[in-house]
Amino acid sequence: MDFDVIVLGAGIVGVSSALHLQDRGRRVALVDRRGPGEETSFGNAGLIECSSVVPYAFPRELGTLLRYLRNQSTDLYWDYRALPSFATWLARFWWESSPERLAAAARDMLPLIRQSVAEHDALIERARLAHLVSNKGWMEAFRTPAEFAKHVAAAEVIARTHGLHVAPLDSAALVAREPGLEAGFCGALHWQDPKSIVNPGALTKGYARLFEEGGGTLLIGEATTLRAEAGAWTVQTASGRLSASEVVIALGPWSDRVFAPLGYRIPLRAKRGYHMHYQPTKPMLSVPFVDAQEGYVIAPMEGRLRLTTGVEIARRDAAPTGVQLERAEAVARSTFGLGKRLDPAPWLGLRPCTPDMRPVIGQAPRHRGLWFAFGHNHHGLTLGPVTGRLLAEMMTGATPFTPAYPFRPERFG
Repeated sequence: MDFDVIVLGAGIVGVSSALHLQDRGRRVALVDRRGPGEETSFGNAGLIECSSVVPYAFPRELGTLLRYLRNQSTDLYWDYRALPSFATWLARFWWESSPERLAAAARDMLPLIRQSVAEHDALIERARLAHLVSNKGWMEAFRTPAEFAKHVAAAEVIARTHGLHVAPLDSAALVAREPGLEAGFCGALHWQDPKSIVNPGALTKGYARLFEEGGGTLLIGEATTLRAEAGAWTVQTASGRLSASEVVIALGPWSDRVFAPLGYRIPLRAKRGYHMHYQPTKPMLSVPFVDAQEGYVIAPMEGRLRLTTGVEIARRDAAPTGVQLERAEAVARSTFGLGKRLDPAPWLGLRPCTPDMRPVIGQAPRHRGLWFAFGHNHHGLTLGPVTGRLLAEMMTGATPFTPAYPFRPERFG
C-alpha cells in the first residue's frame, strides 16, 4: 500500500491528475469516499467551454445588482442565513471583478481555456469515449434585441482576438436550425468551437477506467484521515492505510476540510446549483442552450433534456431549496418543450469557487509533498485534463506548458 502519490478526490480534476501523473511514471492511488465522477463532476451542463475566455464575474451594473437584491431572479438565489459566512468572500469577489482585474484574470486563464479541448480529446481517444462527445458547439440565446445586439458585437471581438468561430442567428434562423424551439428568443450566438458531453459522469468514470487499465489503484477512503507521519503522507481507506511521499488535494468544494486543518486559509466557497432531467415533447435539441438573460442551461443528455440552474448562495450542507429550479423550469418549459420530470428529486451540486476566479494549482508552501488542485469555479469539467497536465508537469520537474504562477496557493497569504 505504498505509492509515489495519493490523489484525494475522484472528480474530473482528481482523475485527470492521477492519469497524467501515471503517464509520467508515478505509482498513483486515487481515493474518494464515492465512485469516480459521482459528485460535482456528475451534474454539470456537460460543456467543454473553450469559448468562455472571460471568467464569470460579480456584476457591476446597477440594474443587475438591484434585481439580485430583490432575490427574485432565476440566475441567482441567496439564503439570508448564509450571507454572514459569505460576506468577506463576496466583497473580495466584487473587488476582483473590476474591469482591470477581470481582464487580468482572463489573461491568466486563457492558456488553460485554450488548451482545454485538446487535452480532453487526447483522453477521450485513449479511453474510447467518442460516443459521449458532441462537436456541435453551444448556443447563447437572448430574449431582447438590445441584449442580442450588444453581445453580437462583443462576441465578434472575442472571436477575432482568440481565433474562435461564432455565428449570430436571428430568430428565424434559430428556429430553422432547432425546430423543437418555441418562441421566446430573438436570436442566439452559436459558439462552434466548444464540445459538449452527453453524460459528464460517464466521462469521468471512463477516464478513471483508463487509469485503472494503466495499473492505477482506485480506492474508497476518507480524505480527512490524511496525516503526515515519518516523512510520508498517510490516508486510511477501506482496503487499509496508504502511504506516499506526495499527496494531491483535488476534492473540489470539500478541499477545505483537508487543507484548513493543516493551517491554510484559502478563500474557497461552494456555489450551489441544481439539475433535473425532462422528457422532451418536441424534437431534441442538437446543442446545449444557455438562456443568457435568465441564467440557466438546457442540454441534451442521451435522449433527455437536462436543466441546470444558475447560482444559489447557501450554506454548503443546508437542505435543498429547489427555488432556482422551480423558477427556471417555469421559464423554460414552453420554450424548450420540457415534458415530465424524470428524476425522483432535483440533484444538488456544489461549484468550488475562489474570489479571484482562478483555480488553486501548485505546491503547498508550508508542507513538503503537499499539492493543491481545486477551485475551478464554473469550469471544472472544461479544465480537468489541462489541470492534470499542468500539475503533473510541476510535480515531475518538467517544464510546465504554461506558467503556473497565477494559480499558486500562496497568493492568498
